[in-house]
Amino acid sequence: MTSSNQSNEHLIQILQQFSEQYITAYQQTHGCLPTIEHDEEWLSPCEQHTTKQKPAPQGEVYWQPIAIEKSEELSFENVESALELTLHDDIKKYFTLLYSESLEAQCGEGGLSLLFAWNKDDFQRLQENLIGHILMKRRLKQRETIFFAVTDEEDTIISLDNESGAVWVERVGCKPHKQLNDSLAEFISQLTPITK
Repeated sequence: MTSSNQSNEHLIQILQQFSEQYITAYQQTHGCLPTIEHDEEWLSPCEQHTTKQKPAPQGEVYWQPIAIEKSEELSFENVESALELTLHDDIKKYFTLLYSESLEAQCGEGGLSLLFAWNKDDFQRLQENLIGHILMKRRLKQRETIFFAVTDEEDTIISLDNESGAVWVERVGCKPHKQLNDSLAEFISQLTPITK
């Protein structure tokens, strides 16, 4: 197994562990899965229609992170082709592993929300946002980063340096100003779920 494959497997394991920790912590705090407003136009495999839970509030549905089926074949090829850029393997694995609502977490810097796609259409929207972000970076002549989390501070995001794979804090439109970890797996492994 190559070191890239080992790195991918490690990230998959860490991400799955964190999503499970989040749901366990949420259930311990609230006695049920998280809920979200049900939207017929915006369905997701994350939605759980289970009778084991107490009834969800009116108009809401229970949800939990769900592994994206290999048959879905989510890919960043169109983004890479449009930008003439190879995205870092970690960010491609991160965004194609799970469908989920944002997962709230705490790191040494404070609170944050890990971003995921809710469904296949949301993945398309995410790709468009990433293209916009990278084009802005190029226009500002800054190194290319890919955001994967937002913070409690307005306009402050957590991103991955596309070249090194290191995790940074940056303000939108500004250069990354503080490195948090050398890798995405290392960063996620240090997070604590927040279940408000």
